[in-house]
Amino acid sequence: MSNNGSHIISHQNNKAAKAFLLLALSYLLLGLVFGLLGALQYIFPEFLKANLSFQKTRPLHVYLVITWIFTAAQAGIYYYLPTIAGRPLYWQKGVWLHFAMQSVISVVVVSEFFAGSFGGREYLEFPPVMGLFILLSWVPFAINFFATLKPKYKTAPVYIWMWSTGILFFFITLSESYLWLFDFFRNNMIRDITVQWKALGTMVGSWNMLVYGTGIYLMEQLSGDKKAAYSKLSFFFYFLSLTNLMFNWGHHTYIVPAAPWVRMVAYIISMTELLIFGNIILQYRKSVTTARKNYHLLPHRLLTFADIWVFITLILALIMSVPAWNYFTHGTHVTVAHSMGATIGINTMLLMASVFFILKKENALSFQQYRKWISSGIYITNGSLLIFWLSLLASAVVEIKGSISNEIFFYVMQKSLPYLRVFAYSGAFLFIGLGILIITSYKIAASKTQVKQKTLKRTFSFSPEQTVGVKDH
Repeated sequence: MSNNGSHIISHQNNKAAKAFLLLALSYLLLGLVFGLLGALQYIFPEFLKANLSFQKTRPLHVYLVITWIFTAAQAGIYYYLPTIAGRPLYWQKGVWLHFAMQSVISVVVVSEFFAGSFGGREYLEFPPVMGLFILLSWVPFAINFFATLKPKYKTAPVYIWMWSTGILFFFITLSESYLWLFDFFRNNMIRDITVQWKALGTMVGSWNMLVYGTGIYLMEQLSGDKKAAYSKLSFFFYFLSLTNLMFNWGHHTYIVPAAPWVRMVAYIISMTELLIFGNIILQYRKSVTTARKNYHLLPHRLLTFADIWVFITLILALIMSVPAWNYFTHGTHVTVAHSMGATIGINTMLLMASVFFILKKENALSFQQYRKWISSGIYITNGSLLIFWLSLLASAVVEIKGSISNEIFFYVMQKSLPYLRVFAYSGAFLFIGLGILIITSYKIAASKTQVKQKTLKRTFSFSPEQTVGVKDH
């Protein structure tokens, strides 16, 4: 193939990946809008109650944020695949088919929620038939991933294993989460709860595989250390994550009559995973040279904040893991704080690092022009997230005290109101911080590409001695 032909294919690959990236950012922006509305409805219950009640804003927020995580991970994988494999995507039209299907599905789901048409379960509140279409929309993605890479797993870097596992288990977990449609599960409460929360817990594990795999690939690119993705520690973390994915759901089912050791094992596994991943990021930060750190300052900074949130989330999770304490914390704002720390502090910081890494490679000059805005957005986001997180914990303490003293729920919520106000106001600043990152991303992506794409060269030999990826432009 001529150099010009390779350049055209490379441009098409990047154009498709950027389309997914912009779609992912749109999910995040809309998810933040409904999250902010939901937070305001905490302290002003009558706000938009007639037309857009909390019963609608919450599932809208949850669906859009979860879809942001999956779509941002897919955007990164679509962008990195040709570089890793040294060849264009196997099925270019399949990327656009995936994009079209996902866009249409999202419009339908959001419309269903606005219309008050529910029918699913927690986190999947949309009518069950939409689950089938979501599953089908992932087929082109899976085909492109495996057919483009043709991975030889004996010599593959750890992020290939993680991406492969995340894709495989998404199909398994989404299918499993709809077993409640069958009478055998729906007519038995214990069986229904166990399977449902097992499926959803494992689904979190599947997106963690995609996100953490992306994070490890980024660390490889930013540090220039190609051996880290083949290290024993990285593969130990992978197999620990796989164990977590399959077994850490046990702590969600406290009301199910099961042996206490099942929940304890589940917690221990999940805590160890966070500890190991935090250590991997820490080792990356120690190994990266000053020159590379300065060149990739903003993605590096996002990874640093992700590392901080890993340890904050780990501390809270350890507290929640004590069965006697979990009895009181389960169902309170402690759970929400843990979820927000993981979803925003860890997953979103890692994915935004991927977003800006891609945008910097595509539009280096435009990226440079917005560095101060991006830096401000990062600090506002993490500062407001910390206040947001602490206010949820403060509210949870009031709830726990009320539970112990058997107070009426109404009075407990009245006592929590000052902390919930802080929660809502800090949520507004969180919206501003992430909004800055999203808007600047749109602007950089919309600007004219400053750097010509290089001809693809095969770099995917799955060997730590050979270069994986390309040098920064």
